[in-house]
Amino acid sequence: MKIAITGKGGVGKTFLSATLARLFEKNNYKVIAVDADPDMNLGCALGIDEEITPLSKMDDLIEERTGARVGEYGSVFKINPKVDDILDKYSYTKGNISLLVMGTVEKGGGGCVCPATVLLRRLLKHLVTKRDEVVILDMEAGIEHLGRKVTENVDLMIVVVEPSKKSILTAERIKKLANDIGVTNLKVVVNKVKNKEEKEIFKEIFEKEVGIPILGFVSYNDEVSKCDLVGKPIDLSSKPGREIEDIFKHIIETKNK
Repeated sequence: MKIAITGKGGVGKTFLSATLARLFEKNNYKVIAVDADPDMNLGCALGIDEEITPLSKMDDLIEERTGARVGEYGSVFKINPKVDDILDKYSYTKGNISLLVMGTVEKGGGGCVCPATVLLRRLLKHLVTKRDEVVILDMEAGIEHLGRKVTENVDLMIVVVEPSKKSILTAERIKKLANDIGVTNLKVVVNKVKNKEEKEIFKEIFEKEVGIPILGFVSYNDEVSKCDLVGKPIDLSSKPGREIEDIFKHIIETKNK
């Protein structure tokens, strides 16, 4: 199963991505966790303590695969570089979870069509369409990745929202763009919920107005903030861990129907 997790910045995408990856692993799945967010915090959320070099910073690899140096304006380069061995050579492993950190293109002249971007996009497509493992994509904040059609082949797109109007508006935009590229299996996870009243409000908004089914709710919990502060994964037996496990079970049940 290939799952993309998206939403507005700060809503808890990385927290959900890491916890779902750990739950899949706990249930004997092999998992590829892809950090496609420029903030690159997924490794920390998974409990990987190594210093991580993102693929976008590996200039020698990019030149070897595309035939062009990063940052060279006007270079001619391959648009179908070899990527099928990158997971084995450049991932970080924790148990049965393999982490790939994409990084972002920052250098002047990079733009949308440059050697680094072409390599990363082709790798993402390979992971989603060619691999047998569970793939969880922790996407960048907002909706720009949808405009690039990076996530068009996923089985499930989860939009993470929090109790704010801004995150709801982002979810509405994501729904429109996701439908434009053919992603129809779109679900919402509401994070940082404080009470039953908020749950009812979100049910009304998303199931009746926005038209995206709610996959589950995750309660606001100080323990999540504490774990984030010290750079440790949450305890799966904690309340938010159990709530995300319910979400995981629902994903599996839906997949097996």
